[in-house]
Amino acid sequence: MHSSGDFLSTPNLDYEAWRDVVRSICGRYTPDGIEPKTFSGRLRVRSVCGFRAVDLSSNAHRLERTHQDVRVDGVDHYYAIFQVTGQSRIIQNDQNIELTVGDVALVDAARPVTYVSEKGSDHWGSLQVPRRSLVSHLGFEPQCPRCSGAAAARPLRQLLQDGVEDEQSMSITANAYMRLAYYDLLGALFAPSDPEDTSLHTDRLFARIRDIIKEHFANPDFGPCDVAVETGISLRYLQKLFTARNSTCSDFIQSVRLDYAAGLLKRRSLLKTNQPISDIAFASGFGDYTNFNRRFRRRFGHTPGSHSGDHAEPWAYPHR
Repeated sequence: MHSSGDFLSTPNLDYEAWRDVVRSICGRYTPDGIEPKTFSGRLRVRSVCGFRAVDLSSNAHRLERTHQDVRVDGVDHYYAIFQVTGQSRIIQNDQNIELTVGDVALVDAARPVTYVSEKGSDHWGSLQVPRRSLVSHLGFEPQCPRCSGAAAARPLRQLLQDGVEDEQSMSITANAYMRLAYYDLLGALFAPSDPEDTSLHTDRLFARIRDIIKEHFANPDFGPCDVAVETGISLRYLQKLFTARNSTCSDFIQSVRLDYAAGLLKRRSLLKTNQPISDIAFASGFGDYTNFNRRFRRRFGHTPGSHSGDHAEPWAYPHR
């Protein structure tokens, strides 16, 4: 990603110093495959249009990031990893990909990963990309790890080099546009090649959105903006997912609330209790009873008090 000659001029760090600096910048990684006393490594951090770029190398044969590491540091971003010198393998999500000089791979820092250096003297460059921003821009969650060859990765490497050289002279607006260019290139490199794969990603994301709504619908203040924040995507992309399914996020939230209220009303009817219907409305996420009554009649064709539960979704019936 940068000149290897310049990188070699950076200070050589021992085992403890290198590990501590890496963990403070990238998250918890543990070098393995070499005695700490004979370890040597280098690390350099750059800023590229607001992104954090890291050059690193070591004579360790493995770099390990475990489930415990992921839980402890809680970082949530992607890494675009460039093979500058040497040859290595990346193991993540039961996949094993090979990198040679010039290749670039996308790695999920929120999942365990292992880097294996064939000779224990590799030099990598990496670009740290915030998950929420990338997913919001691309409209899908990239599947990791993924790899692109040197020829396909060349425009991204050139953009990184130019960005390092020009960042100080760029305006804030220019920096923002350059960040979008990085997202576009990452999307072009790592988008699923099969349209069915893209559909599968969006279906999984939409299933997650539905689960989030079903978890929080009882809060009357919970709305589309909260769903987008909780999911980690933009409001615009959230609405796009619902539009593709001929609905809106607001309508779906109201539908979930009405189905849950219908389940409570059925329970009230079966047990012949005198629970106030207004309590059921509030428990279902409606802050205003008049609004609840109007929406319920529009949905089911009768008042809440006369509801028998025949039209409610099965999931809505409360289990207590």
